[in-house]
Amino acid sequence: MKQQMTAEDVLGVLAVLQQADTEVWVGGGWGIDALIGRQTRPHRDLDLMHRAGQEQTVVGTLAAVGFVQTLDWRPVRFVLTDGRDRELDLHPLRFAADGSAVQSSPDPERPFEYPASCFVTGRIAGSPVGCLSAEQQVYFHRGYEPADHDRHDMAELRRAFGIGTHF
Repeated sequence: MKQQMTAEDVLGVLAVLQQADTEVWVGGGWGIDALIGRQTRPHRDLDLMHRAGQEQTVVGTLAAVGFVQTLDWRPVRFVLTDGRDRELDLHPLRFAADGSAVQSSPDPERPFEYPASCFVTGRIAGSPVGCLSAEQQVYFHRGYEPADHDRHDMAELRRAFGIGTHF
């Protein structure tokens, strides 16, 4: 079974990346918990969006603390794992001058879009962290059969923010 990613693990990874002067935003389950301000379930990984132009620094910084690449689906995403089996799911973003961004998708004609307004601040274990907005989280939970943790996450967003979700 995969090692769980704790709040302390997340804050440690974010601190190392901040010290390297990189910009990242938390997405996925930890991103939803950051929006809510508390951990609502166990997490097996940490989803991070990063500036594509900073990717070499991000990867080098994480390699220095023991993370190695274990999956490469670039330009869409890639995964780094450490010796404790903790996973980081990294998503390169290309930013426009207006603060919006795009991420490549499996369909090159339909990249994932990130409006400038989706980059917000949440809290993990009381510490402020950059994360994706509730609306952006809902956007990324469309178009596939949800797992139990996806249903849990959407229920948490509905409860916390009163927004509509499709499941």
